[in-house]
Amino acid sequence: MTTLRSVPSGDPPEGTGGRGPAADLPDEVGPRLAELLHRSSLGDEQAFAELYDATSARLHGLVLRVVRNPAQAEEVTQEVFLEVWRMASRFDPARGSALSWLMTIGHRKAVDRVRSAEASTRRDTTYHQQTQPVDHDATADAAHTSLEAQRVRTALQALTPVQHEAVRLAYFGGYTHTEVATMLDLPVGTAKTRIRDGLIRLRDAMGVGQ
Repeated sequence: MTTLRSVPSGDPPEGTGGRGPAADLPDEVGPRLAELLHRSSLGDEQAFAELYDATSARLHGLVLRVVRNPAQAEEVTQEVFLEVWRMASRFDPARGSALSWLMTIGHRKAVDRVRSAEASTRRDTTYHQQTQPVDHDATADAAHTSLEAQRVRTALQALTPVQHEAVRLAYFGGYTHTEVATMLDLPVGTAKTRIRDGLIRLRDAMGVGQ
């Protein structure tokens, strides 16, 4: 069970409980989450506890898919709710659902953690890499990988904006089709169609199978 730790004034209170069971939230819960966010922005600790219990399971699952490390996922999930407590007043229901707003914060925090870990790894290995003789095969492999990455970037530019966003969220952001639909405020079927069409167009642009 995850419990947010006590922090200085302005941060969330203790005792917000563990991750709740609501991994799949029905449509009617959306207004309720928006209300809880609004009450949390006014310092309502009970509302924040309810918000945490209702959404932390889904947020934790999303974060875990991105960072791929259970311990770090727990830390990032708590960081997300720390930010939600501090920034709840910035939620604007006119710009999207409460769940979409929460998941966007969760995804950003998770990506930041991955980038930080990658930067740390690069710093730790820089000396070793600089002092080793360059192997010809390793150089060729690196060049091939770079060319493949460039092909993918070029192919993504061939997608429509809506296809690009759907593919980016599903295959580079770690979201499920249902989560993509939530973040883009689309029916699940429409989100799946955009992802499918985007992948077909991406395959064609890269010449796969030709």
